[in-house]
Amino acid sequence: MSRSIQRRLTLMLGAAILLAAIAATLSAFLLAYREATEFQDDLLRQIAALVDARAAAVATDQIGPHPALSDPESRIGVIRLPGEPRPDWLPEGLAPGFHRLAAADEPLRVFVRADRVRGQRIVAFQPTDTRDEIALSSALFTLVPLLLLLPVMAWLIVRIVSHELAPIRRLAGQLDTAPADRPGPMADAGVPDEILPFVQAINRLLERVGDLVQQQRRFIADAAHEIRSPLTALSVQAGNLGQAQTLEAAHERLRPLQAGIERARRLTEQLLGLARLQAGAQPTTGVDVAALARELIAEHLPIAEANGIDLGLEEAAPVHIEATPESLRLILRNGLENAIRYTPEGGEVTLRLDADAQDAIIEVIDNGPGIPAAERDRVLEPFHRLARGGGEGSGLGLSIAREAAARLGGTLELAARRGGPGLTFRYRQRRAR
Repeated sequence: MSRSIQRRLTLMLGAAILLAAIAATLSAFLLAYREATEFQDDLLRQIAALVDARAAAVATDQIGPHPALSDPESRIGVIRLPGEPRPDWLPEGLAPGFHRLAAADEPLRVFVRADRVRGQRIVAFQPTDTRDEIALSSALFTLVPLLLLLPVMAWLIVRIVSHELAPIRRLAGQLDTAPADRPGPMADAGVPDEILPFVQAINRLLERVGDLVQQQRRFIADAAHEIRSPLTALSVQAGNLGQAQTLEAAHERLRPLQAGIERARRLTEQLLGLARLQAGAQPTTGVDVAALARELIAEHLPIAEANGIDLGLEEAAPVHIEATPESLRLILRNGLENAIRYTPEGGEVTLRLDADAQDAIIEVIDNGPGIPAAERDRVLEPFHRLARGGGEGSGLGLSIAREAAARLGGTLELAARRGGPGLTFRYRQRRAR
């Protein structure tokens, strides 16, 4: 169902103005009608007073006799009592003031003026349908202009609402014409204050999208370079292997080929892991970190023993967290693989589980050469390798671990090993309730 703001505003404002106009019109009509009827009553009162004054003048011989006062158009009649026949509809002894009486064919509005000195009464009367018609005509003159203004008001409402919503249409046009690979901020000049926070939020989102696009471009370029290098090396090594004249020479040239294949495989697995990680959020479950740690120790123990490294597990506290098991495994595996790779023969690597009042703390501690403090943040960026790394890794594992940690709501940091040389790979996350 369409929910047009412009249509709803137009209808709501139109309805509000229409109700206000109807109320104002009815009030104006009633006031005009009341004023018209009061004017008619004043007219009856004035005619009765005028007739009484003329009658007094005739009685004192100040003026001569005169015809009876009447108004054929407004159908106002005057009766002088005594002196003129009393009609049947006029009760005898009617009190002075205004009255409503019923004649044979129509109701009347009657005003009685009494003169106690001369003992006379002046009766001015008018049919109520005539006075109602006059009052209604007077009220309609007030009503008609208001009714004529309603279509004008409706047109103005449509124009005003359309004009005020025009900035939204302009913003939509800007978004439609913006290039998908280079989204720019929307202009907020002339945008209403109520919409400005929304536009600013979209601009911040577009800025983040632009940064993400740039990061993806750099990542793709770096990934292409990282993939091309081992593939080129594999091609050269395969050619060298084909030129080997003896079995010993072939075996000698096979080892770097196998190492290159292993490096390409590891890089491919890391890229696939990153793609799965960025594909979408996976459901989280309660994870027994101790059980997962024992699995990882068993998985990496043969490699550690082959390199003469003492690999162990230390459980300082039971650790349970809410996480995606695969993401947590990816984080800890990267920490263990890096520690084993760069720890010299005879060194130690410890997977330590601990907890404080709020967080679970998982650490991979080694006594290898460590990482200089100035480089610890940079090695968490994609494809960044230390100069002493010897080109063994792709520089992608730690960045993948950091992104996985962020998606789980945890934090990943590298710190110096306490009590001697080495590195501490530390992951921290809120404990499960």
